[in-house]
Amino acid sequence: MKALLEGLVQAIGLIIGLDPDLYEIIWFSLYVSGVALSFSILVGIPLGAFLGLKQFLGRRFMMALLYTGMGFPPVVIGLFVYLMFSRSGPVGTLGWLFTPRAIIVAQTIISFPLVAGFTMAAVMGIDPNLRQQLVSLGATAWQATLATLAEARIGVVVAIIAGFGSIISEVGAVILVGGNIEGKTRTLTTAIVLETRKGNFDLAMALGVILLFITFLINLAMIRLQGREFIR
Repeated sequence: MKALLEGLVQAIGLIIGLDPDLYEIIWFSLYVSGVALSFSILVGIPLGAFLGLKQFLGRRFMMALLYTGMGFPPVVIGLFVYLMFSRSGPVGTLGWLFTPRAIIVAQTIISFPLVAGFTMAAVMGIDPNLRQQLVSLGATAWQATLATLAEARIGVVVAIIAGFGSIISEVGAVILVGGNIEGKTRTLTTAIVLETRKGNFDLAMALGVILLFITFLINLAMIRLQGREFIR
């Protein structure tokens, strides 16, 4: 309990003192996670909606792949990305290993199945007759799909939150592909690991408190965007 209080006090001091190193780590963490989440949303939500609405040959196989991806160990994904971008890897000539781009790729692969999977589950939970009624009233297929997503908006927001939570708190994959390089690829989670290994438990606790606070603020903002209906 004492260590937790000391970490909280130090976290407040670092934030109020506008520590440049701390804010650099915070900004970088939000940047790479935000870009990765954006890619996951752009692909994951349409794919989840498609799987939730359409019946076609191979749908169950794609759903099985998606569910497998949702439970795939992130560190294994990090290893896969590391091997892909290593010098002897198939895309090693890009020189992305130990750069923010490699972290974004790994985080996108981690969050994408969650965004798509939760979106699919939310869409499948909507009355299937709704889409048929909208089409019968003159709505286009695209308009009917958007209306279905609007009905499933709470589940879609949960999908986004789950996707963000899975990557902002990820450690193993980020260290593997990013290298935890100071000033270049160090995130809040990897900084916590480094400071803990160095024995700076107060600073590690402070970083942990800041990470929890950032996660809470982003989740709260998303809930607020949904309006009163979400929080009732």
